Amino acid sequence: MFWLVKREFWEHRGGFFWAPVITGGVFLLLNIMGIITAEVLGASHGIRFGASGGLQRVIADMDAGDLSKVGMALDVAMYSAMGLLIVVLGFVVFFYCLGALYDDRRDRSIMFWKSLPISDASTVLSKVVSATVLAPVIAVIVGIVVGMLQLLILAITLSFHGVNVWQLLVQAHPFRVMFNLIGYIPLYVLWALPSVGWLLLCSAWARNKPFLWAVALPVATGLLISWFGIMGLFNLPMTWFWENVVQRSLFSVFPGTGSLFGSSLRHSTGNVENLSFMDLGSTYHLLASPDLWIGVLAGAGLLVAAIWFRRWRDDS
Repeated sequence: MFWLVKREFWEHRGGFFWAPVITGGVFLLLNIMGIITAEVLGASHGIRFGASGGLQRVIADMDAGDLSKVGMALDVAMYSAMGLLIVVLGFVVFFYCLGALYDDRRDRSIMFWKSLPISDASTVLSKVVSATVLAPVIAVIVGIVVGMLQLLILAITLSFHGVNVWQLLVQAHPFRVMFNLIGYIPLYVLWALPSVGWLLLCSAWARNKPFLWAVALPVATGLLISWFGIMGLFNLPMTWFWENVVQRSLFSVFPGTGSLFGSSLRHSTGNVENLSFMDLGSTYHLLASPDLWIGVLAGAGLLVAAIWFRRWRDDS
């Protein structure tokens, strides 16, 4: 399994590694450009940030509550670095799963891999591990590094304006942010399983254009159910189908999507001021939701079907 996963990393290094690295670099570059623009515009309009120790005096006059809000803002700066990477991660996993089994059949390399003493189940499961564990682990590591660099850039910028940087940075909680980001990965594995299973099934089953099959089948079914409901022919659960079938089968590879996470966020709105809704304790209560485990069972069933098609599909 280790070498199978390593093979996936070698063959998809661009998506798994370089996509988050380049995204993180662009994120930092845009922040640096924004800071330079603010400094240049401030100087051209005679605005002196922190002139005569103004910013330092403001910070010195802050009470414990104000400093706590500053620490929260620094934590948000670290989380924001992960926001763009989450979107990139979703696209990488989506298209990786679509091509994971189809590409081997298209270029006939499946004949070579089937000649090795490796079961179809091991091959498919290695792709599941690559999509749900390897890709998010790399994205989280890159997000943590980018977040720390973001804090460093902010600290250097403020130091030019006479601010005691250490006084600000001690208000941040970088280790808690790191712990939370790493702790999200097991939950992502469970949440993404329906989408990963469906996409791998389409990749193993479709003779051509797996993207169209993966998207068209659930969307067309949802439209048909909606049409029946509008026409009053059948009393079918339109909203439920779109949220729990179409959305889960296509968009669960994007972390934090879905009505389940939305209800969790609404339930935790009272803790927005201290970002406690981002802590693992507030997130892992989703493990008690039947919807999550129904999706896991559905994803497992789809993976079994993908393994079967991987074994018996013949495109000759």
